[in-house]
Amino acid sequence: MNAITAIPQGLDLRAEIDRLRKERNAVILGHYYQKPEIQDLSDFVGDSLELSRRAAETDADVIAFCGVRFMAETAKILSPEKIVVLPDMDAGCSLEDSCPPAQFKAFREAHPDHIALSYINCSAEVKALSDIIVTSSSAEKILAQIPKDQKIIFGPDKHLGGYLKRKLGRDMLLWPGVCIVHEAFSETELEKLKLQHPGAPVAAHPECPSHIVDLADYVGSTSGILDYARHMEGGTLIVATEPHIIHQMQKAMPHKNFIGAPGADGNCNCNICPYMALNTLEKLYLALRDLQPRIEMDEGLRLGAKKSLDRMLEMASGTVGQGDLGNR
Repeated sequence: MNAITAIPQGLDLRAEIDRLRKERNAVILGHYYQKPEIQDLSDFVGDSLELSRRAAETDADVIAFCGVRFMAETAKILSPEKIVVLPDMDAGCSLEDSCPPAQFKAFREAHPDHIALSYINCSAEVKALSDIIVTSSSAEKILAQIPKDQKIIFGPDKHLGGYLKRKLGRDMLLWPGVCIVHEAFSETELEKLKLQHPGAPVAAHPECPSHIVDLADYVGSTSGILDYARHMEGGTLIVATEPHIIHQMQKAMPHKNFIGAPGADGNCNCNICPYMALNTLEKLYLALRDLQPRIEMDEGLRLGAKKSLDRMLEMASGTVGQGDLGNR
């Protein structure tokens, strides 16, 4: 009998999660791509790095990260003294999967005159092999601080890297990874949707392929898209990212209309992240009850990964000079 069927019938999961949250001195983090019922009971809802930083600032003993594995790892890297649980350890990421550490290490060794900028959607091992971690919101600012003659490897997302290459004119070697969610948007169906809603802007995440980004009026991170929705003129927005972010938009702006960009079949079902969907209220309850599955990490690996994260945080705040960035 699996763990889910071991939950007593009729158990009030929300009440039990609240009880365990207090009993464990736990903080529940919910990513924008989680199901609405998980977002609504989370202490904090946001993007992956924002959530990890918020959790590190709390006095919680336990972090229950409702997201995917690399996000929970990042929380552990920044809060090693806290217990970090992930409701389903199979909640991975196609970008992380596309960049096996051994292959990335070999790629780096084949290009010793390059520094490695790695998107935060990667494993702790790849973070430890990287010089600087970036997020979709910090990448432009960080790239602006790197000397133009410095050769760069960017991974694992070729679409985000390609977007940055086109926008900033930086020549970078791109690792060929993609996000299966953002890869699924259809240019043809998006064009049809724009015709159905003339004048409605399109907001797209830079993990989308160039043919989707080129149709967008705004390109930015999940937090950036939310901010754009708040301040845009007009009452309708077409959203080209994982559609569960629309829940937060509807809560904050009920007077506006938000439409998920379509996949190849004309709807958004294919654009729901299958990894994020593995987290459920039942699994969150069990994770808080049993404090399992738990993120464990070798201290050497944690410190190696933290170095590249710290570098990102320093550069995002503008405290690192260009002289510190040569061939590393």
